[in-house]
Amino acid sequence: MATVKIPPVLRPSTGGEKEVAAEGANVGDVLRALAAQHPQTESQLFSADGQLNRYVNVYLNDEDVRVLGGLDTGVGEGDTLVILPAMAGG
Repeated sequence: MATVKIPPVLRPSTGGEKEVAAEGANVGDVLRALAAQHPQTESQLFSADGQLNRYVNVYLNDEDVRVLGGLDTGVGEGDTLVILPAMAGG
């Protein structure tokens, strides 16, 4: 089971939880398990075509999954996913 660290902006959608445990063989499975547990997160994480929203960054053990295998990146027991929404500004 992986641990998903929830950023402050998504915590209202997870009942205020800072971390959520979720099962899955890859990043996509884990994030979909998170969305199944907390349905309000689905539209915040995924686009209509099921891909990760472009403004959402996900890190697996401190590595950006976009430079790994994206949603197909394998997740092992005890791994940590960190969700970081992109910030705009200057």
